[in-house]
Amino acid sequence: MTVTCDMGVSTDGYAAGPNQSLEHPLGEGADRLHRWMFERADENSAEIAAIVEAGAYIMGRNMFTPGRGEWDYEWRGWWGDDPPYHAPVFVLTHYPRAPLAMEGGTTFTFVTDGVESAMEQARAAAGEKTVSIAGGASTVRQYLAAGLIDELRLHIAPVVQVTGEPLLAGLDDLKLHQVSSVEREFVTHVTYRVVH
Repeated sequence: MTVTCDMGVSTDGYAAGPNQSLEHPLGEGADRLHRWMFERADENSAEIAAIVEAGAYIMGRNMFTPGRGEWDYEWRGWWGDDPPYHAPVFVLTHYPRAPLAMEGGTTFTFVTDGVESAMEQARAAAGEKTVSIAGGASTVRQYLAAGLIDELRLHIAPVVQVTGEPLLAGLDDLKLHQVSSVEREFVTHVTYRVVH
């Protein structure tokens, strides 16, 4: 089973801006990293479809909520009642929470016993399909460091972010083999195979 990861990044390697909040879900200034998904969805439809074709997803708590500490149980994610995943999503957290079933087949399961446990649960849930590490940057770094991502698909925006959450910081031994590159107006899609 293949484990993939799609991440939007700036040309200087940031996957999110500073100061995540309700007003700035991706951190300040980072909405520019994803213009291609909204303003040029038609020409990037194949890449967008690939992001949401996984059989299960794993994300960090910061991708699910701007909150820290104990849960605000009124919070049900950034995406409304019908999140785009339509598959099981495993959320890494230090705070237990009962699974949250949403419309369209998405159920958020909150995993408190680490990245390997979340991967084991996601693999079981995905069946024959891929598992996708959805983000954020810290979660992706943990899975890359553990050697648990097979394919890294970076969507590089022509933006200099300067500050925020660097995607690949501390991964000095990471080895990537470029598989493909597609240039578009607001983004260059680069697919790498992670060399284990």
